[in-house]
Amino acid sequence: MNYLGVGISPGNVPVYHGTNLKVIDRRVRVAELVLRCLICGLSVLAAVLIGTDAQVKEIFTIRKKARFTDMKALVFLVVTNGVAATYSFIQVVRCVVGMVRGSVLVNKPLACAIFTGDQAMAYLNVAAVGAAVQSAVFAKLGQTELQWMKICNMYGKFCNQVGEGVAIAVLVSVCTVVLSCISAFSLFRLCGKNKAKGSSGW
Repeated sequence: MNYLGVGISPGNVPVYHGTNLKVIDRRVRVAELVLRCLICGLSVLAAVLIGTDAQVKEIFTIRKKARFTDMKALVFLVVTNGVAATYSFIQVVRCVVGMVRGSVLVNKPLACAIFTGDQAMAYLNVAAVGAAVQSAVFAKLGQTELQWMKICNMYGKFCNQVGEGVAIAVLVSVCTVVLSCISAFSLFRLCGKNKAKGSSGW
């Protein structure tokens, strides 16, 4: 038996189930909000750093301008960060509204949709960062077997700014992976609650 959310364990030790669950729920929601804000802000910063990067180099009276559009992996990374920032902003609004109203505002279909979206963002960001890092390594070190030049020897400023953007994008991808784990935890916990309610109805 229990009174006011206080359960009695077999050893007659009080266990505050209701209080503990509320504390865990609050911490999970705060962690989710912080991560989504980080992803939104860092994604915008990474996209701006890479998207606005350019450097002009004069080679034998020929002016050559390096842009992020010259590397398809960087274009993919900029687009991915833009999508991640937009998606995260929408989710931040949802989290803030839920906290203001004092309700989670999540049912099982919505939790499944959020989980799917977070998983997609995680996979997309990891793939984009992987492609960008590989291209950056080739630009920095070159590939003698294929006679690829070390582009960064000529476009040092361009490479440095791209490197900063890629480093931030790596941090974004880590945040999306952690966030997808939190979404999975929330979904499974919600399914567990529904299962418990169904069994108690019997």
